[in-house]
Amino acid sequence: MTKSAKIPDPAPVLDLIEAFRRSKVLFAAVTLGLFDALQPCPQDAASLAAALKLQPDPLERLLDACVALKLLNKTGSKYSNDPVATAYLCRESARALTGYILYSNDVLFRMWSHLEDAIGEGTPRWTQTFGTEASIFDNFFRTAEAKDDFLRGMHGLGLLSSDKIVAAFDLSRFQRMVDLGGATGHLALAACERYPSLHAIIFDLPAVLATTRAYMRNAGEAAKRIELLGGDFFRDDLPQGDLVTLGRVLHDWDEARIRELLTRISQRLPAGGALLIAEKIVDADKSGPLSALLQSLNMLICTQGKERTLDEYRQLLETSGFGNVQAARTGAYLDAILAAKI
Repeated sequence: MTKSAKIPDPAPVLDLIEAFRRSKVLFAAVTLGLFDALQPCPQDAASLAAALKLQPDPLERLLDACVALKLLNKTGSKYSNDPVATAYLCRESARALTGYILYSNDVLFRMWSHLEDAIGEGTPRWTQTFGTEASIFDNFFRTAEAKDDFLRGMHGLGLLSSDKIVAAFDLSRFQRMVDLGGATGHLALAACERYPSLHAIIFDLPAVLATTRAYMRNAGEAAKRIELLGGDFFRDDLPQGDLVTLGRVLHDWDEARIRELLTRISQRLPAGGALLIAEKIVDADKSGPLSALLQSLNMLICTQGKERTLDEYRQLLETSGFGNVQAARTGAYLDAILAAKI
C-alpha cells in the first residue's frame, strides 16, 4: 500500500475481535440470574450482589456492560430490566430465550473453540469438546432439566417465526397437519390458531411430549384441536395427515438421511398433500444471509447437517417424491418452503 492510498477503516475487524465478549456478557448475566432478580423491582449493585451471593464491584461492571448493550436501564445507582430483557431474558416469560442462551453458554461456546478442527476434519466436535461419543441429541436428553432447558430455548426461538411460517402460504385447504419433531407445539398451535378448521398432531419422542403437554395446558382453545403422539419419525409409522410440517429438522442431517425422511413423508401423504418446511434459506450465491451462514457453521460443529439454498432443498425434495417447490422469505428467524406431493 502506497503512502497516498487510503487506509481502510479497522472498525469491522475491531468489532469482530470484541464480538464474543458481548455474547459472553449476555450468557453470564442470564446464567447468574440477573434479569430474573431485577424483574420484581430495580436494585443497586450492592443489594443485587448480596441477593445473588456475588462480589459487588465485578457485578457492577457486568451490570454496566448490560446497560451499554441496552439490556438494562440505569437510574441513579439502580438497575432495571429493559423491555427486551423482560420479554426474552427472564425465565418466566412466555417468550423466554433463556433455554437457548444457557445451551449456547454451556455447550456451543465451548464447541466453537474447535471450529478450525471442524473445518479441517469435516466432523462434529462433541468428542473433542466433552470427551464423549454422545451426539447432540444424547446431550439434549442427558437429564430432565437439560431436556426442558433445551426445549424451552427452542420454544422461544420458534415463537419468533411460527406465526409467519404458517402465514407464508395459504394452508386453508388442509384438514389435518402432522408436525414431525414438533417439540413444544409452537408451530402446530400457530397453524391451528390461524386456520380454525385445521386439526394437528404433534409427533415427537415420548420423552419430549412430557414437556409438550405442559405447554399445551396453557395454550388456549386452539390446543383442543391438537393431539400428541409419541414416536421416532425415522423408524415408526408416521401419522396420517394431508399436511406435514418440519421445523428446523432437515438442517440436522446429511443428504442421504434427509432423502430417507422425505421419501417416508411422501409415501405417507395422500394425493393433494404437501410438506411445509421451516428453515433458514441460504442465498443462491451463498453470500448470505449472515445468520444462515453462521448457523451452517454451527451445524458443522454440532451435527451432520448444514443450512441450504432453495435449489439444494428443491433437489432433495424433487428426488424424494415432491414437486411445485415454493419458498417465502418471512423476514423472521426462519423462512418457509412448501412442496406438493407428486
